[in-house]
Amino acid sequence: MLAAAEELRAGGVTLLQYRSKSGEARQILEQGRALKARLGDSVRLIMNDRADLCLAAGFDGVHVGQGDLSPEGARKVIGPDLWLGVSTHNPEQLREANETTADYLAIGPVFATSSKDKPDPVVGLEGVRRARALTRRPLVAIGGITRENGRAVIEAGADAVAVISDLTREPRKSAEEFLRILG
Repeated sequence: MLAAAEELRAGGVTLLQYRSKSGEARQILEQGRALKARLGDSVRLIMNDRADLCLAAGFDGVHVGQGDLSPEGARKVIGPDLWLGVSTHNPEQLREANETTADYLAIGPVFATSSKDKPDPVVGLEGVRRARALTRRPLVAIGGITRENGRAVIEAGADAVAVISDLTREPRKSAEEFLRILG
């Protein structure tokens, strides 16, 4: 994980989300602290789901989903200065998240994804367009984003993309290609 994170940073990635759906809190904290120690302040680090571990690991923010601590609950834990992101999967959830103190909103899955056991229904590029019309906040597209479809996602209105699978093989080279395509 640490070597891949360094490769992504070398490839130009400026924000990484640490996501562990199966780890125990102690393991997540240890890995988070190791990631922070290795990368320092060269990359913004976002903790998935866990506002408490975001603080304990010295991360720059937390990202919560629909089944996690509420955005306002997370904000109470992390305070006003750290980043707060919220995942949404439909216009109603996006409208609700837009009324919170979230710094950015995520919409997806845009395309089919294999990184979740039970993904929400695909929203497609039209879902990104609808989301863009509902918020002025930074919008992150999630789910099934690849080098082949990433440009279309940005053109549909996303400000950024969240990527897992298409960065796992040759992280540095993949990140560099993504940045060229999305540039």
